[in-house]
Amino acid sequence: MAMNEEWLDPAAVKSRLEKDLQELTDKGNAYDKKQWQAMNYSLMAGGKRIRPVLTVWTGLSLGADADELFPFAEALEMIHTYSLIHDDLPAMDNDDYRRGRLTNHKVFGEAAAILAGDGLLTYAFEVCGQAMEEAAAGGQTELLKRQARAVSFLAQMAGPSGMVSGQMVDLESEGRTIGLDELTYMEISKTSRLLEAALVMGGCLAGAGPEQIQSLEEAGEKLGLAFQIQDDILDVTGDEKELGKPTGSDEKEKKSTFVSLYGLEKARKEAVKDTEEALARLAFLEGSYGRAVRDLVKSLVDRRK
Repeated sequence: MAMNEEWLDPAAVKSRLEKDLQELTDKGNAYDKKQWQAMNYSLMAGGKRIRPVLTVWTGLSLGADADELFPFAEALEMIHTYSLIHDDLPAMDNDDYRRGRLTNHKVFGEAAAILAGDGLLTYAFEVCGQAMEEAAAGGQTELLKRQARAVSFLAQMAGPSGMVSGQMVDLESEGRTIGLDELTYMEISKTSRLLEAALVMGGCLAGAGPEQIQSLEEAGEKLGLAFQIQDDILDVTGDEKELGKPTGSDEKEKKSTFVSLYGLEKARKEAVKDTEEALARLAFLEGSYGRAVRDLVKSLVDRRK
């Protein structure tokens, strides 16, 4: 049977994703309208939607159904957005702009921004739970097992063993120079883990085996490192208008980065090396969707924003 190529255009994935996300957050009553507005403000602020696209394409390359992938891709984007809202807070990075417009706490206030992040994090698992309820009601036992595996991995990557751990190390590193090992641990936890979740959830929902899941995990880790190195490079060389946020902040704050530890040229080489290692681990993904995943990974190391 020919593969359905309806979702090969990333714009098509983003269009459905954003339609669903808009519907999911177009809520609120007279008492809690501000909460939903704050959640929606950051969730619908645009962005590349890299993580949900990776989930959908990885799953499709391994034979999953698109309708089974989208709820989990949407949950992942909610978790990513919550992390950005909290990362921008005065207690964290204290940023005023994100994606070219004011950050959540600058628009809605710090307390409302905290609650918007909390709301998105918990709502993400509600969305996953609703998909699992539908599978259970339909007697889809095997799908339910795959969903449980996916949501468990998502929670692991987002929680105290993953992204939260990286954010804590970031806070603890303020005001001091850290070495390459600590920086690498921090960035794998902060950046790689949700990219791992993106790839692995697609694999889980398609029923991938242990070796394939391990390859997806390793690819996500390497992709996250390459992505973060490129972020560090853009903080030195990027254009503020193109990036939608100020540049040079790492140097001003005397933060250790891959550029400060490697130097610019070696950092570029390391980003290429990590990208190549990620691609090698994604070589088993077949067909047009497998190629699309690899093409997206390649594009990230050359991005300008």
